Amino acid sequence: MSAVTRQLSGAHETLRAYTRRIDIPGLGEVAMPPPDKLAYYAGIGVLTALQVIEWPLALVITAGHLLADQHLSGLAKGIGEALQSA
Repeated sequence: MSAVTRQLSGAHETLRAYTRRIDIPGLGEVAMPPPDKLAYYAGIGVLTALQVIEWPLALVITAGHLLADQHLSGLAKGIGEALQSA
C-alpha cells in the first residue's frame, strides 16, 4: 500500500468518525466528534475552566491530540490491513 493510499484511507476513517452533524445558529452545521473524543475535549475544557491547567497548555494538548489522532488512524489501518493479508 503506497503512502498516498494510507493517507487517504486515514483521512476517510477520520471523516467517517465525524459524520454526526449538529446545526448551531450563527455557525451553521458543525461536525461532532465521537463520544469518547467529545468526553476528552470536555475534560480538557473543565480542567481549563477550573484553572487546573492554563488555556495555552489546553490548546497545545488538544492540537497535539488531534494531530496524533489523524496520523495514528491511517497508521493503525495500514497495520491492520498488513496483518490481514499475512
